Amino acid sequence: MNQVRTAAPSSVLTVAELARRGGVSVSAIHFWERQGLIEGWRTAGNQRRYHRATLRRIAIIKVAQAVGIPLSDIKARLLAMPSGKNGWVALADDWRSDLDRRIALLTQIRDQLETCIGCGCLSVSDCPLRNPEDRLAEEESGPLHMMQAAVAR
Repeated sequence: MNQVRTAAPSSVLTVAELARRGGVSVSAIHFWERQGLIEGWRTAGNQRRYHRATLRRIAIIKVAQAVGIPLSDIKARLLAMPSGKNGWVALADDWRSDLDRRIALLTQIRDQLETCIGCGCLSVSDCPLRNPEDRLAEEESGPLHMMQAAVAR
């Protein structure tokens, strides 16, 4: 019988292989490398190579960006992450509270958006229900009710 042999996945990937398997463009790989989010090396022939483990970092970067985490935060957390499997667990725990805060804020915005727009006053600075006589202007700027409620949760 003829057996078809498949090669074991290489532990080293070219930039094109990394991009294809990571579901991103080659330019994204180059950009993230310049930003210090991933790292690779050059061969004697001046070609970029990456460890297969870089695929996990790419997955983390893509998911984190999808939920609105800025690249600077992603980079800081990846740099602070311990090596090995425990590092990924620590990263997940670290992001959990941040994601919970983001979810609470988005839920509050979604739930209050209809009532704020629906009342008809269309006034952010002088809403008779949420900010009578613009009293919050003396405290600081921004959506104080929503941000304070999100932090309190």
